[in-house]
Amino acid sequence: MHLVAGFPPTNRDDWRALALEVLRKTGVEAGSPEETLSSITYDGVTLAPLYDAADLPKILRKGAPGARAGWDVRQRHAVADAEAVLADLEHGVTSLWLVLGAGAIPVGRLPDLLREVLLDLAPIVLEAGPEVREAAETLFGLAAERGVSPTGNLGASIGTAGRDTTAELAARCAEGFPGMRAVLLDATPYHDAGGSDAEELGCSIALGVEHLRALTDAGLTVEQAFGQLEFRYAVTDDQFAAIAKLRAARTLWARVAEVCGAADGGQRQHAVTSSAMMTARDPWVNLLRTTIACFAAGVGGADAVTVQPFDACLGVPDAFARRMARNTQALLLEEAGAGRVADPAAGSWYVERRTADLADRAWAWFQEIEAAGGITAASGLVAERIAATRERRADDIAHRRFPITGVSEFPHLDEKPVRRSPSDGGALAGESPGNGGALVGEGLPRIRYAQEFEALRDLADAQPERPVVFLATFGPVAAHTARAAFAANLFQAGGLAIQTAGPGTDPDQIATAFAVSGSDVACLCSSDKMYGLHAEAVAAALRRAGARKIWLAGKGSYEGVDDCLYAGCDALAVLRTTFDDLEVTR
Repeated sequence: MHLVAGFPPTNRDDWRALALEVLRKTGVEAGSPEETLSSITYDGVTLAPLYDAADLPKILRKGAPGARAGWDVRQRHAVADAEAVLADLEHGVTSLWLVLGAGAIPVGRLPDLLREVLLDLAPIVLEAGPEVREAAETLFGLAAERGVSPTGNLGASIGTAGRDTTAELAARCAEGFPGMRAVLLDATPYHDAGGSDAEELGCSIALGVEHLRALTDAGLTVEQAFGQLEFRYAVTDDQFAAIAKLRAARTLWARVAEVCGAADGGQRQHAVTSSAMMTARDPWVNLLRTTIACFAAGVGGADAVTVQPFDACLGVPDAFARRMARNTQALLLEEAGAGRVADPAAGSWYVERRTADLADRAWAWFQEIEAAGGITAASGLVAERIAATRERRADDIAHRRFPITGVSEFPHLDEKPVRRSPSDGGALAGESPGNGGALVGEGLPRIRYAQEFEALRDLADAQPERPVVFLATFGPVAAHTARAAFAANLFQAGGLAIQTAGPGTDPDQIATAFAVSGSDVACLCSSDKMYGLHAEAVAAALRRAGARKIWLAGKGSYEGVDDCLYAGCDALAVLRTTFDDLEVTR
């Protein structure tokens, strides 16, 4: 069967000619289409507009996942709610991730929480920090009472439990609990601090090597040490980036295993939908974000996946949010069959090239960490590197090159707020809007991409009356609609209300409407032609009516206009300036 029968053969030169023709028609001054249409990631990886067989890496990847019948549906609980735990297990969840300790589930509540949980069927993953030894003893005691051998992960690590405790628990699991891993290497703090994919991967591999050294120094064999490690990664709604990250992680770890002489260096992966990408405003959009991230995790080959409830950054998720989180996985597994294929992205020219390029960047970063003495000794270097990436992304967010739907783009000022019970530290990240100062790991901040815009929304909402910006539209509707919509979208991203002048060109009528609005800030909105005819007269009338600041939607210099709004401008700077001009109380 010839699927392309009847179509003329094509090549890259044919595509270049067609692409160049389209670019010229749109007014883009293009050199080669590849250069014009390419983009560069935060890791310096170039994403081309077109890939073919020539882009396949010369060396095939190692560590590809084997055949499987799905993945482990793992849900997180940071509140001692036995009913919620059982509801998850009865409706599709296959393992539990329990957060223990201060601000979460007390270790002493573990027996009650697991009273009706079948420990031989439901793997348990503990996140207990310094209390991991006590938590492990409790879990082992419960299993002994019921005559079963528990499975899961104790969540120990050198950074929280200490070197000796981690090694002791690993040895105990290796010798007496074949279904239990002792060590969980959590790379999500590097992601939550604003790090790039390669930075998260490089740090995770450095963490893994540090723990291999600790476990083998304590007497475990290389194979036993590898068998005690599980890695946790964040996955975002950038679908192909997430797929490439998980595939690259296995390639990197397979290389470590090869160097160490391990017979089986397969990497056990736990993927968690990103905390940093979640929004407190218009949180329903998080359902879409987590669905894409979950799909990417499954396609990328994760062994276990946690979908964060859409309201997780607002406090304690409610029953509906937990249901939606687990049903997202059930739909992808049971209805879409996303877990029935081993490495479905294999062979894709784009994915294979992106995986290889990402692995190269991550390995170079890992080597830099190792040269600095390992992940612990290089904590300052890591923090500095991630801070630089965080600043670059923050700049993209501020300029709306990194759009956030429902926040920096298409905000809904009249949305009904979603309220949740406050969390004392159990939420994955961002328990309330704008709380980006919590520290994780080695002094790394925990951020959400939307927090700066949301902080302005909070400030606007807290005013006795919502601050108003006046859009001085003039000319026919067709002339001003596009720029008025652009300006309204930008100002509403900061929680500011909009009033418009409507059609017309009479400066006095526009000034009268401005005075009625009660605002001190105006923005001219029309076409370039209409600006040339009326912008200066309208600006002068607005100034006489008391306008403190006059913006213009578009680009151009006109007497009386203070500054311009345009695609790619610093939206956060515009909003903060406008808040000052409107004398919004901080």
